[in-house]
Amino acid sequence: MTELDVRPTDMIRAAGAVVWRGPESAPEVALVHRPKYDDWTFPKGKLKTGEHVIAGALREVAEETGITVLLGRSLPPIHYLKGKRLKRVDYWAARPLSEEPRVLADTGEAGGVDEVDAVIWLPVSEARRRLTYEWDAGLLHALTALPLVTTPLILVRHGTAGSRQEWEGDDDERPLDESGRRQAEVLADVLRGYRPVELVSSPSRRCVQTLEPYARRTGLEIREERCLSETRYDSHAARRLVAEALGSDRPAVLCSHGKVLPELVAGVADRPGNVHLRKGEFMVLHHADGQIVGMDRYVT
Repeated sequence: MTELDVRPTDMIRAAGAVVWRGPESAPEVALVHRPKYDDWTFPKGKLKTGEHVIAGALREVAEETGITVLLGRSLPPIHYLKGKRLKRVDYWAARPLSEEPRVLADTGEAGGVDEVDAVIWLPVSEARRRLTYEWDAGLLHALTALPLVTTPLILVRHGTAGSRQEWEGDDDERPLDESGRRQAEVLADVLRGYRPVELVSSPSRRCVQTLEPYARRTGLEIREERCLSETRYDSHAARRLVAEALGSDRPAVLCSHGKVLPELVAGVADRPGNVHLRKGEFMVLHHADGQIVGMDRYVT
């Protein structure tokens, strides 16, 4: 399982993707040429201040290639020295969505990108030979070692909601605080990389509010399920919801509580029941043919 954090650090943070297309048995991957360095590499770039690593990956791929991507499994991060500072680049497997507005991928031309003057699609074996850096070639092995086409099930713990002890009303009505609302907006930015179409939540106000920004942006409805709440948690019903999601090819997000999610994770993955998600944290279960083939964990 990969756990990624976006808290401030002395490390230089960057993000990108290995974008692939075509059949899983013979995929092509997108490489970019940077005239400043005269190198061939995968699209990537430095994160902006305060930017979530997933949002940064989506932005950089779009800026350098013009391709809007759908994210899959995370790939092993790359570390190297940039001057005297350590740099970390996080990567994901990614598929292009239907539109590719700025790229003439088959001719190798890219429009309007100062840092990139060519984008090409190559079979994996040819891409391995074309890549400038050995560490990039290693990403191709990770890309093809597991299924390429996966579906995400995203388990979210609601954002921060103030103190339970200081709230005088029904705890199910306790709302997100200012920090929690910011976390919900960050989550909405991140979820567009996975494009979930099923939004399921505990009826608790703080859980529903955590998904509302993404629901507003997409026009999707949030389905409330009592079995996911703290007060009416039903283990069998909740596990059935997760099993149904893992058996579907529809990307889904499920928002619940810190006392509920550890058992759900333990029930579907080889993880102990004490897996603890912080408020606003989420886990992405990548599944294919009913099997979990990747688990990633992130903060907002």
